Amino acid sequence: MRTVDIEAFVSVGRPALSSDGGFAVFATSRPDLAADRAVGQLWRVDLPDGVARRLTRGVADRSPHLSPDDATVAFLRADERGITQVFVAAAHGGEPVQVTDQPGGVTDVAWSPDGARLAFTARVPEPGRYGTVEGRDAAAEPPRRVTGIRWHANGLGYLDRPAHLFVVDAPSTQAEPFYAPAPALDAPEKRIVAADAVRLTVGDTGWNGVVWTRDGAELLSVPDVIETDRRDLRSRVVAVSVDGGSEREVLGTAADLAISEVATAPDGTVFVLAYDVGADGVDFIAPGVALHVLDPDGPRRLTDPETIDLGEVGSHLSFDGDDVLVQDRTRGRVRLLRITRGGEATEVLGGDVEVNGHAAAQGRVVASAASPTSFGELFVVDDGGARAITEFGAAARERGIVVPEERQVAGRDGYPVHGWVAAPEGEGPFPVILQIHGGPYASYGFHLFDETQVLVDAGYAVVYSNPRGSAGYGRDHGRSIRQKMGTLDFFDVIDFFDAVVTDDPRLDGDRVGVMGGSYGGYMTAWIIAHDHRFAGAIVERGFLDPAVFPGSSDIGSFFGQEYVGTDPAVVAAQSPMAVVDRVTTPTLVIHSELDLRCPIDQATRYYAALKAQGTEAEMLIFPGEDHELTRAGRPQHRVQRFDAVLEWWERHLPVA
Repeated sequence: MRTVDIEAFVSVGRPALSSDGGFAVFATSRPDLAADRAVGQLWRVDLPDGVARRLTRGVADRSPHLSPDDATVAFLRADERGITQVFVAAAHGGEPVQVTDQPGGVTDVAWSPDGARLAFTARVPEPGRYGTVEGRDAAAEPPRRVTGIRWHANGLGYLDRPAHLFVVDAPSTQAEPFYAPAPALDAPEKRIVAADAVRLTVGDTGWNGVVWTRDGAELLSVPDVIETDRRDLRSRVVAVSVDGGSEREVLGTAADLAISEVATAPDGTVFVLAYDVGADGVDFIAPGVALHVLDPDGPRRLTDPETIDLGEVGSHLSFDGDDVLVQDRTRGRVRLLRITRGGEATEVLGGDVEVNGHAAAQGRVVASAASPTSFGELFVVDDGGARAITEFGAAARERGIVVPEERQVAGRDGYPVHGWVAAPEGEGPFPVILQIHGGPYASYGFHLFDETQVLVDAGYAVVYSNPRGSAGYGRDHGRSIRQKMGTLDFFDVIDFFDAVVTDDPRLDGDRVGVMGGSYGGYMTAWIIAHDHRFAGAIVERGFLDPAVFPGSSDIGSFFGQEYVGTDPAVVAAQSPMAVVDRVTTPTLVIHSELDLRCPIDQATRYYAALKAQGTEAEMLIFPGEDHELTRAGRPQHRVQRFDAVLEWWERHLPVA
């Protein structure tokens, strides 16, 4: 596929399923180069064998939620100002009705059990900031007083817009539309929503998630209090009354759990996805995310985090009777499991897929998942087995894709290293690019990957693996590089690369390059300081200078301290910046201006050191983008980045 073919990569979001299992609603999203943004709508498909059809025609509709009577779908859409609001539409189609008018934007929404109300979280900016006063831009805002150890987050910016809990009456989709009043002397206030939302929480504490209790009397959410002295990842679950906003603690920090998801089963039982961060509250490396049920005497773990990894980004819970459906990350795949209340696990959907969303009703399961030949499809699992019922991947396949080949090799200490190789058609030999993923506790997987496909289309073979430190191979695998970065992970990456290149005659071991982003940027910079065979390198959004990471990164209060330690000598022994003087490889440094995860000074310091010592180097900085450029950046920027990558390799690692 060519760089512009990212428009064919259609993702399928978490589906909503009617209570009788008769139809599903889901959102799609894809990059659009002309609009220079991600676009997508809601779709409906009648089950088991219907054809998906668009339900809405917005620019970027997402996060559908069906009402308890299946008649109405609530979803998120940007209003005319570009601010995310709640809308509702009839489940069979029709003009949506706007429900909210929140200046800071809605972040989550949920139906009450009786379908009469909607609860939501919305960011509440301080008056005078973020456009709340017409004509006053950011440069004219008053100064921010920071008293905590956290003040910003990648993709968001400053944390002075806490998300609060609200409830609002659900409007009828058949109600009379709103008509803007004509100008009048008394200037009546324009109303664009049918009912006023009631705010339940106040103050500086933010709230993550909005889940109704079974009786509809309370909302369950996870408060986020900014610490004043030291980072604490331990979470609480709090129930907030929808009539008056009174609070009661459901789960406290004494459980030592960091919670990523809260959900209530049909019988009212509360479940959480969470991992133990220890009494010090910061043990996050290779987190053992597990399913817990909140019994009257405290949380009870139902899954073993050593064998079942529920920590994939976007992991969530759905219910099928008394059972819970979860996503298990394993060896590059993400399968769907059914967990009983006794902790027994059975596979619902597996194979070479990465499940990212699911729902169940009346013995039928629907799941959104990616595969080696599709960025996203909707799958149905019922008495007829598991099958994809959409064909969104067809457009990408028409543009030409290569299915990577799976490999496993023994490293220098005998440790098994798992990964893939993708090569152009033909006998070769092809120049080879070593790719390295971010994280480090993340993984390469089986989904259709634009990075690999673009390089293969340009004539390169691509080799990539999940070395020690990666996710999906057990916690020991993930924790093995703690305060030993650049050791076992470095060996695994190089050993896998060497073994694959040696064993595959299509790959030219004399023409090689290396590239990676985030932790992959770290490992690329580390490799070229220790191995000088590569014709060129691309270091992207890298974790390059651990010594200055605290105080600049949004995770700087704990990430580096846990991964590389705090002893200056130990930190330096794992720092690419400390060995930059050894680099002779021509290096392209790519970074985003608004990256708060690996802030831009990580790139500029590294680039300046390369230039000062005479190493051939260039730097490419993307305005307006953050750490998610390659995944969620402006489509035109993503193509421009691809073009720059290919141009760099054409100069330093030509195909011909």
